[in-house]
Amino acid sequence: MGRILVTGATGYIGGRLVFRLLEEGYPVRVLARDAERLRGRTWWPRVEAVEGDALDPLTWPAALDGIESAYYLIHSMTAPGDFAERDRQAAHRFVEAARPAGLKRIIYLGGLGEPAHGLSPHLISRHQVGDVLRSSGVPVTEFRASVVIGSGSASFEMLRYLVEGLPILPCPRWASRRVQPIGVEDVLDYLVAALTNPSSMNAIIDIGGQDVLSYDELLLTYARIRGLRRTVVSPPLMHPAVCAWIVDLFTPIPRRLARPLIESLRFETVVRDDSARRLFPALRPLSSATALAEALSFAEVGRTETAWTDTAGHVETLPAGTRLATREGLLLQRFDLDVHAGVEEVWRVLTSIGRDRKGRPPGWLWWLHGKLNSLSGGVGALRGRRHPTDLRIGDVIDYWRVEEMDPPRRLRLRAELEMPGVSWLEFCATPIEAGRTRLVETALFGPRGLAGILYWYALIPLRTLFFGGLARRIRAQAEGARPS
Repeated sequence: MGRILVTGATGYIGGRLVFRLLEEGYPVRVLARDAERLRGRTWWPRVEAVEGDALDPLTWPAALDGIESAYYLIHSMTAPGDFAERDRQAAHRFVEAARPAGLKRIIYLGGLGEPAHGLSPHLISRHQVGDVLRSSGVPVTEFRASVVIGSGSASFEMLRYLVEGLPILPCPRWASRRVQPIGVEDVLDYLVAALTNPSSMNAIIDIGGQDVLSYDELLLTYARIRGLRRTVVSPPLMHPAVCAWIVDLFTPIPRRLARPLIESLRFETVVRDDSARRLFPALRPLSSATALAEALSFAEVGRTETAWTDTAGHVETLPAGTRLATREGLLLQRFDLDVHAGVEEVWRVLTSIGRDRKGRPPGWLWWLHGKLNSLSGGVGALRGRRHPTDLRIGDVIDYWRVEEMDPPRRLRLRAELEMPGVSWLEFCATPIEAGRTRLVETALFGPRGLAGILYWYALIPLRTLFFGGLARRIRAQAEGARPS
């Protein structure tokens, strides 16, 4: 069984695909610009990683050496600038190295759309990349999909936040164009199945879910699943730029990502042939309602496996080492600092946070935060912890519960507080060099409706004070405990 290369492994589809391939028993190599971003993935110890930039011709010979099949999932739409030009250049660099490396097949995920009926710039770019890949002479399987529904996908999170937050949904008249959404697990099924299906070589395959509907009908389908009463209106002059501003205002999706997605809705993206059914008769994609319900179930418990990411935030308004961003459709505030202590010292402090041996909280802000919550009916900060230093999954730490642990690098707590949403606090400790550790503390929040979004932004100053102070306290305690 030949080794498989997955490009775009830090992306939404790529990260999930790696796990699926490993579960099927395939040996996997991943290509990433920054391999450190992958170290938290559960599959990281089981893959071979190559670090490099897709635009650098020197990256590809090492990435493709000994590879039989490659998944091309590189997409730079979330980055600023001309994403289409960057995507074309990256595809050309890949193609230049593919044939000399002896690559036997390429599997690519593009976008649905009929050129004769018009395409958005985003869909044109997706089709152009497919054309570049075919120019290599290596057999290509190109899947084309419409809206991908899955927890953490940009399309799903945009839809979710709009419906949750707005009782009246402003949609342009062209939102009545037909789409054929597909669940992310169904997309992965096709991608994996193509490896053992020689008939899919040199084929362009449209894939979609069970039903065809308009985007505004998709919004109302989500509303029905959530038991929300929503009304769709079509104001005049709803230019894609205006729609992108609305999305930017009411969702975590930034304008630069929202606009290409919105522009794609101006054109029909539906399956126009039966090639998927003929080539993969055993695969039966879900309906839109079922795919939405599954995505929602994962999003609500913070168990999103991968996500689109947006590192842009209002950094200039925050203290150094602090930034706002979004991840997995969640709002987050991140604090990072260097600690002059080893990762083991940092971990010992992390696993002892909460009330000390004498029942005192770690600072007055911790105490105040819990007290205010207890007054509103929450659990407050009065529960203490099972053991002053020993920690295990499921333990209570005052008003938090331990949800995940990966000693000595990662600790994730879930808040048990009364608030319009779900909140987590995550700590990651990464060794930099001997005696130095990078500590990243991230507050994550999954808001419920508009009230949750307003709650998050209203508390930015207090959260900066509270969590920023906690990170500095952890650093001070770790540095004070390091060996002399």
